[in-house]
Amino acid sequence: MRAYVTGASGFIGSHVVRTLREDGWEVGEEFVELGDRDALGRAMTGCDAVFHLAALYAFRGDPGEFERVNVQGTRNVLEAARAAGVKRVVHTSTCATCGPVRGRPATEDDEPPAWELRVPYKATKLEAERLALAAARDGSDIVIVNPTTPVGEGDRAPTPTGRMVRGVASGRFRAYLGGPGVNLVDVRDVARGHLLAWERGRRGEKYLLGGEDKTLGEVFELIARAAGRKPPRMRVPYAAARAAAAAGLLNRHEIALARLPMWFSSEKARYELRYEPSPVAEAVERAVADVLGREAVPRP
Repeated sequence: MRAYVTGASGFIGSHVVRTLREDGWEVGEEFVELGDRDALGRAMTGCDAVFHLAALYAFRGDPGEFERVNVQGTRNVLEAARAAGVKRVVHTSTCATCGPVRGRPATEDDEPPAWELRVPYKATKLEAERLALAAARDGSDIVIVNPTTPVGEGDRAPTPTGRMVRGVASGRFRAYLGGPGVNLVDVRDVARGHLLAWERGRRGEKYLLGGEDKTLGEVFELIARAAGRKPPRMRVPYAAARAAAAAGLLNRHEIALARLPMWFSSEKARYELRYEPSPVAEAVERAVADVLGREAVPRP
């Protein structure tokens, strides 16, 4: 079996490539500009699968660039895959297109609150997902996966999550935002979930690939413990963070997305894909070891 992976050098993408190769796949991962549809078609020729992970993941930047990469890039990938006769596309979206919702874990049937769509990353990822769903309705075999907040080794860019790990592990982050939380998941489980989606997912369906719901304080404690540090104890109220963002001291998009806990349910993926996430503490230990340049201590 042969696959082409966009975003193969990224955090999740590199793990998807490794997982595919471990499973016996031949993987094409050469970089192709997402705006070059002809080059994309050539890279996909003879492929059984395309895993589309390339995206601009940040909370700062030019809205036009988010549109070009996340939306137009996805449109080009889907059209090139169809023209090349690729059997199935696994499109990597985000949990952010499913929520959060107040008072409970969000599912694939939920939608993000309207105020969050002012964030260019979130708005463009939602638009890209809708392109994939529309292509599936038109007959293309496309499955969507929605990772939550992956953590683990290899977050080189780093992603916003990787910056959080580095900040806590190095002792630079001395406080945490009270109220918000994330669904933290091992990046290796997310990579395996991509392959499960190819094997078992239903066309035109979405699958949340998550792990464990944790408050930001709990996440910081996990990271600090793995780094051999005391966790930050200063809890910043959300109202204070909003005031700091209004004054330009914090990123307003990050604060907007922290208004509700990002809790998510992966029950659909468990039932339909047989997706089983592992304990997230082990992934945090690997991430911290990677950041600090040492080997992770294997658990007994």
